[in-house]
Amino acid sequence: MERQDFSVRVAPRSVADMGFFVGCAMNRLKALLQKAGLLSGARGWSVTFAGSAIAAFPHPILLADGSGRLSPANAAARTLCLAAEKGVVPGIAACLSRAAVSGEAQFERVTLPGEAGAMLYELIVLPMLDHAALVIAKDVTLESNLRTALVESRQRYKDLVDISTDFAWETGENGAFGFVSPRGALGFAANEMVGRKPEDFLAEPDGVEGDLPFHGRHPVENAEVWMRRSDGSLSCLRVSSSPLLDAEGGYRGSRGIWQDVTAARERETALAKANNRERLLTYVVRTIRDVVEPNDMLRIAAEATSLALGAAGGQIFRRRDDGFEPSASFGDIGGAGPVLDALAGRDVVDLVIGERLALAVVSRYRQQVTGAIVIWRPADVVGWDKNDRLLLEDVADQIGIANEQIANHERILALSRTDALTGLFNRRAFFDELSRRVARLERDGKPAALIYIDLDNFKAVNDRHGHKRGDEALMAVRDILMRHTRSIDLIARLGGDEFALWLDGADEEIAVKRCRDIVAAAQDLLMFSGNEDAPLTLSMGVAVHRPGRPETLDDLLQRADEAMYGVKHDGKCDFRLARPPSSAEDAS
Repeated sequence: MERQDFSVRVAPRSVADMGFFVGCAMNRLKALLQKAGLLSGARGWSVTFAGSAIAAFPHPILLADGSGRLSPANAAARTLCLAAEKGVVPGIAACLSRAAVSGEAQFERVTLPGEAGAMLYELIVLPMLDHAALVIAKDVTLESNLRTALVESRQRYKDLVDISTDFAWETGENGAFGFVSPRGALGFAANEMVGRKPEDFLAEPDGVEGDLPFHGRHPVENAEVWMRRSDGSLSCLRVSSSPLLDAEGGYRGSRGIWQDVTAARERETALAKANNRERLLTYVVRTIRDVVEPNDMLRIAAEATSLALGAAGGQIFRRRDDGFEPSASFGDIGGAGPVLDALAGRDVVDLVIGERLALAVVSRYRQQVTGAIVIWRPADVVGWDKNDRLLLEDVADQIGIANEQIANHERILALSRTDALTGLFNRRAFFDELSRRVARLERDGKPAALIYIDLDNFKAVNDRHGHKRGDEALMAVRDILMRHTRSIDLIARLGGDEFALWLDGADEEIAVKRCRDIVAAAQDLLMFSGNEDAPLTLSMGVAVHRPGRPETLDDLLQRADEAMYGVKHDGKCDFRLARPPSSAEDAS
């Protein structure tokens, strides 16, 4: 029998080429076997393989004898052959049987288990004489894994695009959207955006085409663009893109993504405004914090608030029983009457008053209205915005605390300056105020009268009727004195049963008339007397300050005191004029 040698030359350049060359090799091998008469249908031939050609073949080649036993024809087939013998590669035996029966080449895909992972092979079984067969295997593990990974990556990409907060897009050479994310963006459906240019959605489309990342010839990262939503509102988008180029480097469009960062920008803006309000509020609080005088505190607060808010002027009011009372003002202000009326039942008002804009907020302390603050701007400038209102509300809270502190200060001051029983000036407050008034008399050149009053037989009232009745008598004296004085006069209880009057602008004639009226009214005190022998009356000494006659306060007090004790010594229940200063000097 003639020996027939043949060889198969394969030179694969890549994994992709490998399948092509293996296929060519199989076809050539089958043709040579048929030509040599070694395949089914040929008679009287034996096969002698060229060992060097088989050994050089890059894929496993196995020989199967008539009983189906496999043997490796090259080194690449040893692992697969050993696994087949162990029965861990199902499918090879069935494929050999089909080839022997049909006499035609058979194809099968088998899996070879391994510690590093399963190997996938594609088998071609070529039938030969005497039920023998040639088995050529191709390792397609990498190809299969790549195909699976590609399918998975495509699905993963699709899922990521569907669930991502980013919006994917692509523009063509004409600058219009050719692709957008399926769910759309900016409140528009995808089909409403495809075919339209990005400029159609820009907040300010004029003059910005060259700067848009949608048409960039170079990669762009995190460019911020403001666009309009379908409802007309604005959205801030962070855009990243890359140009699409053809093989010659020509521009074919751009592709990229954008992310809506409007909420983040709004948060940043709100935080910046809040920080600015806090800074301005700190400025206002620090400005007024160290001021001791209450009226100065409110005046400086009005000034600081006006400057902080860019206002032309400001006013601060305190709450009284009958409405709001002006406490401080600064700069150019308007008539606040309509503004304060509008605050009835409201916390904030924004009004146009003539040629001015007014913004007013009530001030509170523990939910109770303590006053209001009003700031003004010319009507031809920008109006008040939300940030202005929030800042003024913060300032109003501080003004509310300041108003309460001032009220407490006034209450404490009043307690320290008034008599607890009668509510009149006490000794300290009377002499403090008296020193100021006497000093003013020297500048104004006006007269005045000081009257010392001492009750007669007051001790008998307490001894017989008790201190409660004595207090009632003192209150009756207070009422008599208040009925016979003006609001500009001073009335004081100096202590015990001693009282004093200061009659502003009163000359000797006026002072004498007041004393006669008081003595007559004092008849009402008899009802409080301890007994008939000690009736409750009063004695008064009057010292009149005359313009042009210099006199110290101590001298004035001494003259009134001496005159009063003169009445007490001569029988009580009367008044006496003190000698003028000049007469006293002459007598000495």
